[in-house]
Amino acid sequence: MKTYLLPAFILFSISPTSCQEKPSVKETGARAAPERRVGGSCECCEAWRDGLPEQLSWQTTISPEGEPGEPLEVSGTIYRKDGKTPAAGVILYVYHTDREGRYSRGAGATECARRHGLLRSWMKTGADGRYRFRTIRPASYPQSTIEQHIHAIIKEAGMGEYWIDDFVFDDDPFLTAALRNRLAERGGSGILRPLKNQQGVWLAERDIVLGKNVPGY
Repeated sequence: MKTYLLPAFILFSISPTSCQEKPSVKETGARAAPERRVGGSCECCEAWRDGLPEQLSWQTTISPEGEPGEPLEVSGTIYRKDGKTPAAGVILYVYHTDREGRYSRGAGATECARRHGLLRSWMKTGADGRYRFRTIRPASYPQSTIEQHIHAIIKEAGMGEYWIDDFVFDDDPFLTAALRNRLAERGGSGILRPLKNQQGVWLAERDIVLGKNVPGY
Protein backbone atom coordinates (compact mmCIF):
# COMPACT_ATOMS: atom_id res chain seq x y z
CA MET A 1 0.00 0.00 0.00
CA LYS A 2 1.31 3.45 -0.80
CA THR A 3 2.95 5.43 1.98
CA TYR A 4 2.11 9.13 1.98
CA LEU A 5 3.71 11.96 3.90
CA LEU A 6 0.80 13.57 5.72
CA PRO A 7 0.54 17.02 7.28
CA ALA A 8 1.30 17.13 11.00
CA PHE A 9 -2.31 17.76 12.06
CA ILE A 10 -3.36 14.53 10.34
CA LEU A 11 -0.49 12.47 11.76
CA PHE A 12 -1.39 13.65 15.27
CA SER A 13 -4.30 11.20 15.41
CA ILE A 14 -2.93 8.32 13.33
CA SER A 15 0.20 6.95 14.98
CA PRO A 16 1.11 3.60 13.36
CA THR A 17 0.53 0.26 15.00
CA SER A 18 0.27 -3.33 13.90
CA CYS A 19 -1.01 -6.66 15.05
CA GLN A 20 -1.06 -10.20 13.75
CA GLU A 21 -4.05 -12.49 13.60
CA LYS A 22 -3.55 -15.72 15.53
CA PRO A 23 -4.57 -18.93 13.79
CA SER A 24 -7.82 -20.34 15.13
CA VAL A 25 -7.89 -23.64 16.99
CA LYS A 26 -10.59 -26.19 16.22
CA GLU A 27 -12.56 -27.95 18.93
CA THR A 28 -10.36 -31.01 18.47
CA GLY A 29 -7.37 -28.95 19.52
CA ALA A 30 -5.79 -29.14 16.06
CA ARG A 31 -4.36 -25.86 14.85
CA ALA A 32 -5.78 -24.56 11.59
CA ALA A 33 -3.46 -24.33 8.61
CA PRO A 34 -1.75 -20.92 8.56
CA GLU A 35 -2.82 -18.45 5.93
CA ARG A 36 -0.43 -17.96 3.05
CA ARG A 37 1.10 -14.50 3.18
CA VAL A 38 1.40 -12.61 -0.09
CA GLY A 39 1.93 -9.08 -1.26
CA GLY A 40 4.73 -8.00 1.06
CA SER A 41 4.32 -5.45 3.82
CA CYS A 42 0.86 -4.04 4.39
CA GLU A 43 0.75 -1.29 6.99
CA CYS A 44 -2.46 -1.41 9.04
CA CYS A 45 -4.12 -3.77 6.55
CA GLU A 46 -5.26 -5.88 9.50
CA ALA A 47 -7.78 -3.14 10.26
CA TRP A 48 -10.14 -4.82 7.79
CA ARG A 49 -11.09 -7.22 10.62
CA ASP A 50 -12.08 -4.46 13.04
CA GLY A 51 -15.85 -4.04 12.86
CA LEU A 52 -16.29 -6.72 10.20
CA PRO A 53 -20.05 -7.46 9.99
CA GLU A 54 -21.21 -11.05 10.44
CA GLN A 55 -23.12 -10.85 7.17
CA LEU A 56 -21.68 -9.18 4.10
CA SER A 57 -23.35 -8.23 0.84
CA TRP A 58 -21.84 -7.73 -2.58
CA GLN A 59 -22.71 -4.04 -2.29
CA THR A 60 -22.47 -1.42 0.43
CA THR A 61 -23.10 2.25 1.19
CA ILE A 62 -20.10 3.84 2.90
CA SER A 63 -21.05 7.47 3.50
CA PRO A 64 -23.76 8.03 6.13
CA GLU A 65 -26.88 10.08 5.45
CA GLY A 66 -25.98 13.74 5.18
CA GLU A 67 -22.25 13.24 4.62
CA PRO A 68 -21.01 16.30 2.69
CA GLY A 69 -19.48 15.68 -0.71
CA GLU A 70 -20.17 14.68 -4.29
CA PRO A 71 -21.89 11.27 -4.48
CA LEU A 72 -19.87 8.50 -6.09
CA GLU A 73 -20.77 4.95 -7.12
CA VAL A 74 -18.08 2.44 -8.08
CA SER A 75 -18.77 -1.07 -9.35
CA GLY A 76 -16.98 -3.90 -11.07
CA THR A 77 -16.15 -7.59 -11.14
CA ILE A 78 -13.43 -9.42 -9.23
CA TYR A 79 -11.85 -12.20 -11.31
CA ARG A 80 -9.60 -15.12 -10.51
CA LYS A 81 -5.99 -14.90 -11.62
CA ASP A 82 -6.92 -15.97 -15.16
CA GLY A 83 -8.75 -12.68 -15.57
CA LYS A 84 -11.85 -14.47 -16.87
CA THR A 85 -13.42 -16.52 -14.06
CA PRO A 86 -15.54 -14.51 -11.57
CA ALA A 87 -14.24 -14.92 -8.04
CA ALA A 88 -16.83 -15.74 -5.38
CA GLY A 89 -16.39 -15.28 -1.65
CA VAL A 90 -13.77 -12.52 -1.87
CA ILE A 91 -13.88 -9.68 0.65
CA LEU A 92 -13.08 -6.19 -0.64
CA TYR A 93 -12.42 -3.63 2.10
CA VAL A 94 -12.14 0.04 1.16
CA TYR A 95 -11.61 3.30 3.05
CA HIS A 96 -10.95 6.91 2.13
CA THR A 97 -10.88 10.54 3.23
CA ASP A 98 -13.86 12.84 3.52
CA ARG A 99 -14.60 15.98 1.49
CA GLU A 100 -11.95 17.87 3.48
CA GLY A 101 -9.25 15.27 2.84
CA ARG A 102 -9.31 13.88 6.38
CA TYR A 103 -9.89 10.41 7.78
CA SER A 104 -12.48 11.83 10.11
CA ARG A 105 -14.34 10.53 13.15
CA GLY A 106 -12.99 6.99 13.06
CA ALA A 107 -14.46 4.87 15.85
CA GLY A 108 -12.80 1.47 15.42
CA ALA A 109 -11.60 -0.59 18.36
CA THR A 110 -7.99 -0.63 17.14
CA GLU A 111 -5.70 2.29 16.39
CA CYS A 112 -5.37 1.16 12.77
CA ALA A 113 -9.14 1.15 12.28
CA ARG A 114 -9.37 4.62 13.79
CA ARG A 115 -6.70 5.76 11.34
CA HIS A 116 -8.93 4.57 8.50
CA GLY A 117 -11.66 6.93 9.67
CA LEU A 118 -15.42 6.81 9.36
CA LEU A 119 -15.63 6.22 5.61
CA ARG A 120 -14.80 2.52 5.44
CA SER A 121 -16.76 -0.61 4.55
CA TRP A 122 -16.75 -4.16 3.19
CA MET A 123 -18.21 -6.19 0.36
CA LYS A 124 -18.15 -9.92 -0.35
CA THR A 125 -18.58 -11.19 -3.87
CA GLY A 126 -21.19 -13.72 -4.91
CA ALA A 127 -20.94 -16.27 -7.71
CA ASP A 128 -20.78 -13.52 -10.34
CA GLY A 129 -17.84 -11.77 -8.68
CA ARG A 130 -19.61 -8.41 -8.65
CA TYR A 131 -19.13 -5.62 -6.12
CA ARG A 132 -20.47 -2.09 -5.73
CA PHE A 133 -20.04 0.69 -3.24
CA ARG A 134 -21.71 4.07 -2.86
CA THR A 135 -19.94 6.90 -1.08
CA ILE A 136 -18.69 10.45 -1.67
CA ARG A 137 -15.73 11.42 -3.77
CA PRO A 138 -12.68 11.76 -1.51
CA ALA A 139 -10.49 14.84 -1.42
CA SER A 140 -6.71 15.12 -1.47
CA TYR A 141 -5.01 15.51 1.88
CA PRO A 142 -5.13 19.14 3.00
CA GLN A 143 -2.30 21.35 1.76
CA SER A 144 -0.93 18.56 -0.44
CA THR A 145 -0.73 17.57 -4.08
CA ILE A 146 -1.46 13.91 -3.37
CA GLU A 147 -4.05 12.52 -5.73
CA GLN A 148 -7.60 11.69 -4.61
CA HIS A 149 -7.68 8.00 -3.76
CA ILE A 150 -9.61 5.16 -2.16
CA HIS A 151 -7.55 2.48 -0.43
CA ALA A 152 -8.44 -1.15 -1.15
CA ILE A 153 -7.58 -4.41 0.60
CA ILE A 154 -8.40 -7.92 -0.61
CA LYS A 155 -9.05 -10.92 1.64
CA GLU A 156 -9.33 -14.36 0.06
CA ALA A 157 -9.97 -17.66 1.84
CA GLY A 158 -6.76 -19.33 2.98
CA MET A 159 -4.66 -16.29 2.21
CA GLY A 160 -3.61 -13.26 4.20
CA GLU A 161 -4.95 -9.84 3.33
CA TYR A 162 -3.07 -7.79 0.75
CA TRP A 163 -3.40 -4.35 -0.76
CA ILE A 164 -4.12 -3.56 -4.37
CA ASP A 165 -3.66 -0.29 -6.23
CA ASP A 166 -5.75 2.55 -4.85
CA PHE A 167 -8.82 3.63 -6.75
CA VAL A 168 -7.71 6.94 -8.33
CA PHE A 169 -9.40 9.32 -10.73
CA ASP A 170 -8.43 9.94 -14.34
CA ASP A 171 -9.69 13.54 -14.19
CA ASP A 172 -7.68 14.41 -11.07
CA PRO A 173 -5.06 17.07 -11.94
CA PHE A 174 -2.76 15.61 -9.27
CA LEU A 175 -2.68 12.27 -11.10
CA THR A 176 0.28 13.30 -13.21
CA ALA A 177 1.89 11.41 -16.08
CA ALA A 178 4.88 10.62 -13.89
CA LEU A 179 2.65 9.16 -11.20
CA ARG A 180 0.67 7.10 -13.71
CA ASN A 181 3.91 5.56 -14.92
CA ARG A 182 4.82 4.52 -11.38
CA LEU A 183 1.55 2.72 -10.62
CA ALA A 184 2.17 -0.97 -9.88
CA GLU A 185 -1.27 -2.04 -11.15
CA ARG A 186 -1.65 -4.54 -8.33
CA GLY A 187 -4.97 -6.20 -9.03
CA GLY A 188 -5.03 -4.41 -12.38
CA SER A 189 -5.36 -0.72 -13.12
CA GLY A 190 -7.02 1.32 -10.39
CA ILE A 191 -7.63 4.38 -12.57
CA LEU A 192 -11.31 5.26 -12.61
CA ARG A 193 -12.85 7.23 -15.46
CA PRO A 194 -15.86 8.77 -13.72
CA LEU A 195 -18.84 10.21 -15.52
CA LYS A 196 -21.56 12.25 -13.80
CA ASN A 197 -25.15 11.18 -14.45
CA GLN A 198 -28.23 13.41 -14.57
CA GLN A 199 -28.70 13.03 -10.82
CA GLY A 200 -25.23 14.43 -10.17
CA VAL A 201 -23.71 11.09 -9.13
CA TRP A 202 -20.22 10.20 -10.30
CA LEU A 203 -20.28 6.68 -11.81
CA ALA A 204 -17.14 4.62 -12.39
CA GLU A 205 -16.11 1.00 -12.96
CA ARG A 206 -13.08 -1.06 -12.07
CA ASP A 207 -12.49 -4.76 -12.56
CA ILE A 208 -10.00 -6.48 -10.26
CA VAL A 209 -7.84 -9.53 -11.05
CA LEU A 210 -6.77 -11.45 -7.97
CA GLY A 211 -3.01 -11.72 -7.57
CA LYS A 212 -2.15 -9.65 -10.63
CA ASN A 213 1.25 -8.01 -10.02
CA VAL A 214 1.04 -9.05 -6.35
CA PRO A 215 4.43 -10.35 -5.10
CA GLY A 216 4.43 -13.96 -3.92
CA TYR A 217 0.95 -14.73 -5.18
